[in-house]
Amino acid sequence: MSRGKNYPRTPDGHFFVSKGRLWRCTDPALDDSTRRAGVKALMQARRGVFVAQTEAETRAARDKVDAAKRQLGERGPVWWQDDSPDEGGKHPRNSIYADWWGGLSDAERAQGDPPNG
Repeated sequence: MSRGKNYPRTPDGHFFVSKGRLWRCTDPALDDSTRRAGVKALMQARRGVFVAQTEAETRAARDKVDAAKRQLGERGPVWWQDDSPDEGGKHPRNSIYADWWGGLSDAERAQGDPPNG
């Protein structure tokens, strides 16, 4: 999750909202060195996608992005233990977080919604 912007976070800490969608947060149980290594690998992989010149290079870089996101807990099996579903990719109003989303102020929702969202 980006530290540069104050995205709305669900009350349970499982997701943040960006561009009108729920995105899974990094597993908070990761130790700092593991988290840093995962973020570094993710940024390198994303750069690889950007500079890829062939379909094979793009596929390899995207596979590295996926591996880094799994290492961070942002994809793959959920890291939480409360049996709540993985609502990633949904707009919060179409998820179990609809009441929470509806209770935010317009300004709070604007931090996670695109313009006219």
